Amino acid sequence: MPGNAVNGGGSGAPGAPAASHLRARGVTRHYGGALPVHALGPIDLDLVRGEFFAVVGPSGCGKSTLLDVLAGLSPPSEGEVVFEGAPVRGEVPDGIGAVFQEDASFPWLTVRDNIAFGLRRTGVDAAEIRRRVDYAVGFMGLKDFSAAYPAQLSGGMRQRVCIARTLVLQPRFILLDEPFGALDQQTRLLMGDELLRLWRETGATILLITHALDEAAMLSDRVGVMSARPGRFIDSLTTGWPRERDSRIVAEPAFGAVTARLWSLLRVESLKAIGTAGAAAP
Repeated sequence: MPGNAVNGGGSGAPGAPAASHLRARGVTRHYGGALPVHALGPIDLDLVRGEFFAVVGPSGCGKSTLLDVLAGLSPPSEGEVVFEGAPVRGEVPDGIGAVFQEDASFPWLTVRDNIAFGLRRTGVDAAEIRRRVDYAVGFMGLKDFSAAYPAQLSGGMRQRVCIARTLVLQPRFILLDEPFGALDQQTRLLMGDELLRLWRETGATILLITHALDEAAMLSDRVGVMSARPGRFIDSLTTGWPRERDSRIVAEPAFGAVTARLWSLLRVESLKAIGTAGAAAP
């Protein structure tokens, strides 16, 4: 299907693809049971190291399934995912971190202990844990709340804790599944600024799953647009933003053009997803 392969950007010889940080080839996901579901694919995807890539698509198209497969949280039914030259085989490789929409903070732990949780499980020594947590607490603006418990924090601050807990593990590839979906619009924009700062500071490759077209347009270098289920990439849009961007870019005339293009691609697929494709205008 045209648009099924989504290739990374980046520099290199004319006509030569840049080396992929993560590559997916022919990836599909099927679920069995009384009503078998073809949830995803086939999908081809190439992400260049240090790229910010967003994925949008209609509800139920397999966006979160794609993230699970790329992260190694579930195996593909067919196809292969390769991260830093090694196949991903149903377990999360070293160097990959994930943040989800659901509040995953531990209510019985303070902010500092929440952030340190993964480091302690992997056996990092106490001095290194302290150094990394100190950095993350400062970077994410949590210094004044380091001894607080999640119940004492706003939703946006709890998400900062979850992002910081991933950050201290020093992932080279970060997957984000609707991390700001439960937040109000203003907080989402400001959290987007922090996410862009994190991206620039760490040099990590980021893949963001989102329903919000403005969020995808503001944050990403490229946006992959998925079809209705079974989800496949039907197009890839390069935003053309400078690396040193923030939420002020939403006031630019070009921003409106990007979001309008995304909606023009998604409208028919969204109608298909809710079973009213026949109502789509020509």
